[in-house]
Amino acid sequence: MDRTHRKKRSSKLLGGSVALVLATGGLMAATTLGSSAGAAESEQARAAVPAHAVTGYWQNFDNGATVQKLGDVQDGYDIIAVAFADATGTDGQIEFNLDPAVGYSSEDDFKADIAAKQEAGKSVIISVGGELGNVTVNDSESAQQFADSTYALMEEYGFDGVDIDLEHGINAQYMGEALKSLSEKAGGDLVLTMAPQTIDMQSTSTEYFKLALDVKDILTVVNMQYYNSGSMVGCDGNVYAQGTVDFLTALACIQLENGLDADQVGIGTPASAKGAGSGYVDPAIVNDALDCLAKGENCGEFKPEKTYPGLRGAMTWSTNWDAANGDNWVNSVAPHVHELP
Repeated sequence: MDRTHRKKRSSKLLGGSVALVLATGGLMAATTLGSSAGAAESEQARAAVPAHAVTGYWQNFDNGATVQKLGDVQDGYDIIAVAFADATGTDGQIEFNLDPAVGYSSEDDFKADIAAKQEAGKSVIISVGGELGNVTVNDSESAQQFADSTYALMEEYGFDGVDIDLEHGINAQYMGEALKSLSEKAGGDLVLTMAPQTIDMQSTSTEYFKLALDVKDILTVVNMQYYNSGSMVGCDGNVYAQGTVDFLTALACIQLENGLDADQVGIGTPASAKGAGSGYVDPAIVNDALDCLAKGENCGEFKPEKTYPGLRGAMTWSTNWDAANGDNWVNSVAPHVHELP
């Protein structure tokens, strides 16, 4: 995800009263701000992800896009990925530091917004990685640290799951181990999403694709980033330029024809031209690509040999850039996604 001109985040938690306690097996959270509230929120029933869902990343920082509190996120988003968790000094371990720039007076207020979104039927997950972030999971010990610390954040904040947006390399074997361990802890309601770059999903031999297939039984959706890419090869062997309907459909076809179910594939595009370095497309093109894949309609030169009516939907970076652009992306794409067959 593109965080160009992002301001440096403070690692100090709001109020100065939250202590993160490192304990054997993972990150344990202790707080004087009312940890019982977070625990109570995590016990509430989680809403199922819709058959056709829209994912949006919420920025826990100010980089020039519209600053939002989580409660301000537009209603059309079904999965809200909180961007981002932070790595600690221990391989595999993550923590979350709420940035004062987003305007919360306390972490309890942030947790309350998570609970309110969930009450409205949304899933709120913690995203790991991004353009600048990296978490090292390259052995069984770091895999367990990832699983334990991610689950601790789910318990503390009420997150429904995790998004894997690691853009600096990934080890499929050990990240798969981590995610399976997390699933055992969290249960069947875990929401697991991924946001690989286009180069990461060109072949089943890449680490990201291997990871997606390895955790297929617990995977919610792969929302590949169809931007900041350059031209790529489609499933028909032809090369397609980003920013076109053919780029979206022919690259999605690779995933759809190489092991992922239709409901595990989503199309990720920027919410505005400022949201990425390249690859922005008008929301109408996103809708055409969805129609082409799900119904065989509104295709460009590439038309898949079959349709995928179970296609999960679409994703955007970010809800903040969407707000800065008059909510044009969500107002155009979300109704279209929700009306897919």
